[in-house]
Amino acid sequence: MPEEARYTETECHKKFAVDCFNHVWSLLEKADRTTEEDDEMVHAAHASRFHWGKVGSAVNLARGEWQISRVYSEMSSPEPAMYHGQRCLAICQENNIGDFDLAYAYEAMARAAATAGHAVDRDRYLAMSREAAVAIKEDENRKLVLTDLATIAG
Repeated sequence: MPEEARYTETECHKKFAVDCFNHVWSLLEKADRTTEEDDEMVHAAHASRFHWGKVGSAVNLARGEWQISRVYSEMSSPEPAMYHGQRCLAICQENNIGDFDLAYAYEAMARAAATAGHAVDRDRYLAMSREAAVAIKEDENRKLVLTDLATIAG
């Protein structure tokens, strides 16, 4: 009988964080999610962030908060979308995280504001995200941010 693979606690947290994050993406991209899949998406986003909280860097934490905010925006739940967008932005600011992640922190805030029907805040955060996008070093990442910004209602 083959010997069972053994993982450290850190390796397990990282694997679960990545697997849950990717699973959320597969559900976000699904056009016809069921209520059960929406619930699964929420739980998986929180689980990913939980596991990153055990072993991740500030960038991982910011991205986890961003993803949770995105999930709640997609589900038309503005209050938790705003809360997690604010957490994402605060982590970026407290840790001097710029580039792609800062642009997406502002994107999360714009999307949450749009979900809440707050046009002034939406427009302010859209402008901040576009400004941050200009400073993104990699062209593909800049294009990704700008493409996502174009999907925000308003």
